[in-house]
Amino acid sequence: MVKKMTKKTLDQIREAIRSFPAAPGLYFMKDADDKVLYIGKAKNLRSRAGSYFQPAANLAESRGPKIVEMVNKTVLVEFIQTESEVDAILQEARLIKDIHPPYNSDLKDAKSFPYLEITTRQEFPGVYITRTPQTGRNRLFGPFTNVGDLRAVLVVLQKIYRFRTCKLEISTKDDKRRFFRPCLLHNIKQCTAPCADRVSKEEYKSQIKDLVKFLQSKRSTVLRGLKRKMKAASAAMDFEAAAMYRDRIRLIENLDKRGTVDGNVQPEVFAADPTEALEKLQTALGTAQPVRIIEGFDIAHLAGGETVGSMVQFIDGRPFKDGYRRFKIKTVKGIDDFASLKEVVARRYKRAMAGEELWPDLVLIDGGVGQLHAAEEAFVEMGAAVPTLASIAKKEEIIYIHGKDKPLKLTAHSPVRKLIQYVRDEAHRFAQHYHHILRRKKTLGQ
Repeated sequence: MVKKMTKKTLDQIREAIRSFPAAPGLYFMKDADDKVLYIGKAKNLRSRAGSYFQPAANLAESRGPKIVEMVNKTVLVEFIQTESEVDAILQEARLIKDIHPPYNSDLKDAKSFPYLEITTRQEFPGVYITRTPQTGRNRLFGPFTNVGDLRAVLVVLQKIYRFRTCKLEISTKDDKRRFFRPCLLHNIKQCTAPCADRVSKEEYKSQIKDLVKFLQSKRSTVLRGLKRKMKAASAAMDFEAAAMYRDRIRLIENLDKRGTVDGNVQPEVFAADPTEALEKLQTALGTAQPVRIIEGFDIAHLAGGETVGSMVQFIDGRPFKDGYRRFKIKTVKGIDDFASLKEVVARRYKRAMAGEELWPDLVLIDGGVGQLHAAEEAFVEMGAAVPTLASIAKKEEIIYIHGKDKPLKLTAHSPVRKLIQYVRDEAHRFAQHYHHILRRKKTLGQ
C-alpha cells in the first residue's frame, strides 16, 4: 500500500512548481529513488504540473486511482521548457519510448509519427504518407504530430500541385503509356497523369519542385490566395465555400505542427532488413554460431559531471527496447571514459557470470582501440572469458575486433557496416538524449 504524501513534501513540490514558466514543455514526476514515474507535456507548465497538487483537486474522481498512486509516490517534479507545443509532443514520445515510465500508458509501443515522403529518385516522383520512410533515398518532411490532418492536407496539396499518389512503376521508356487510361484523380484535375503520358518528365519535375518549395517555405503565397477566396465567398454569402476555404487554411497552417528528420530522430523507423547483414557479420567475426544478440555501449557526460553509460540490445538485428539499460557512473570521478566503460561493462555482465542472464553474441563498443581494450580489461578483471568483442571508431568508421590484428574497413554501402553503425548510433543517442534533456536546466542555469 502506497503511503499518502506528507504535507512537507507537498509544500515543497508546490513551491517548486510556482517557479515553472507559463510556457510549453515537459514535466517529470520522480520518486525518492530519482526514478521517473511519469512524463507529461503541457502548453502551460506551471498550470498543468500544478493541477496535480491543488488542495481542492479530487484526482481519484477526475483522473483515476492510478494517478493518485503516482502522485503519492512523487517527491520531486522537474521540467524542461520547449520552443513550442509541437516540440513537447515529439520529445515526450521519444522519451517515453526510451525510459518506459511506469505511469505512462501511451506511446510505449513501436508506433512512430508519420512523415511525408517524396520519391525524388524516381523519374515521376510520388508523394506518400509513411511511418517507415527510406531515409537517404527520398525527400522527407516531418515527423508530423497528427496523421489525420496530414491526410487531409495531402488532398488539398494534390489539388494545387497535381502530383501522383499511386504506386505505379512509370518510365519514359514505356511507349505503351500513351494508351493507358488514367484514374479518376486525373479527371477531377488532382493529378497530371504521368502514368498515361499526359505530362512530360520536365513539367512533372517542375510540379514536384514547386511542392518541395512550398513545404520548405512559410506558405504565405498559397495562404493569401485561399484567404482571398474565403473572403470573396463570404461576401457572396456562399458560406459553404467559405467554410471549405477556412478548413483548407487551417490544415495548411497545421503543417507547421511537425519536427525535423534530424532534430526529432526516430531511429527505429529507418532500420533496413538485417538478415543479410547478420549473415555477413558472422563471417566477418569468424564465429561458429549465428549472431542473434548484439549489445552496444556508449558513455556520455557533461564537462566531466553526471556521467552515464548506456547499453542497447538488438535481437536479430532489431532494437529490443526492454533490454535497454542506463548506468549512472558510481566509481569514477572526472572525465575518464575508459574507466567509466570498464565500470559499466562489469556491472552489466555480473549477472551473466552468475548464470542469471545470457551472454550476447557480440558486445559492441562506441570508440576505437582504447575503448576496446578497456572493455577487454573489464572482462579479464572479472575473471570472465572475453566474449566476441568489437568497437567502431567515429569519423573513420573503422571496426576493430578483439583478437584480430587488422581492423575491418567496409564500404559505406556494406550491410554489416550499416548494422554496426545503427547499433552504435542508437547507443549514443540513448546515452545522450535523456541525459542532456534532463540536465539542460543545470547547463543553462534555468
